[in-house]
Amino acid sequence: MKKQLKEDLTFTTRNFTEENLPIGEYDNCTFVNCNFSKVNLNNYIFTECTFDECDLSNATIQNTAFKSVEFSKCKMLGLQFNECNTFLLDFKFENCVLNFSSFYQLKLKDIIFDTCELKEVDFAEADLSGSKWINCDLNQASFYQTNLEKSDFYSAQNFQIDPENNRLKGAVFSAHQLHGLLGKYHIKIK
Repeated sequence: MKKQLKEDLTFTTRNFTEENLPIGEYDNCTFVNCNFSKVNLNNYIFTECTFDECDLSNATIQNTAFKSVEFSKCKMLGLQFNECNTFLLDFKFENCVLNFSSFYQLKLKDIIFDTCELKEVDFAEADLSGSKWINCDLNQASFYQTNLEKSDFYSAQNFQIDPENNRLKGAVFSAHQLHGLLGKYHIKIK
C-alpha cells in the first residue's frame, strides 16, 4: 500500500483516537490540540512538522520518522523514542511533559529540551552531546553511559548524573547543582 503524501496542512482539534490519521508522509504540517493518545503511529513520516498542545501519550511509534519536528506544550507520556526510525531523527521540545519516555541509545546531538518535565525518562547510552536542558525537571531520569559532553544543564533541576558513568567533558552546570553530580558519595554540600 502506497503511503499518502500530505503537505502544508493544519489539523486542529482532531481526535485521532476516534478517526484515523491516514498512514503516510506529513511534510510541513501543523497539528494543534490533537489527541493521539494510544494511537498507532508506526511507520508514519513527519518532516518539518509542528505539534502544538497535542496529547501523544502512549502512542506507538515503531519505525516512525521524526525529521526536524517541534513539539510545544504537548503531553507525551511513555513514548518509546528509541523505537523510531533513526534516519535524520531530529526533535525540539518546548513546555512538554515527557515523563516515563525512553531515548535509550539514540544519537541526538544538540537536542533542545526547553521547560520540559522529564521525570523517570531513560537516556541511557544515548549521545546527547551539545544538548540544552533549559529549566527542565529531570527527577529520577536515568543517565548511564550517556554522552553529555558540552551539554548545558545550567538551569536544569532534580537530576542525578554520575560523572564516573557518563561523559561530561565541557558540560555546564551551576554551583548549586553539585548535589546532582555528587549524590552517590553521600557528602554534605553547604
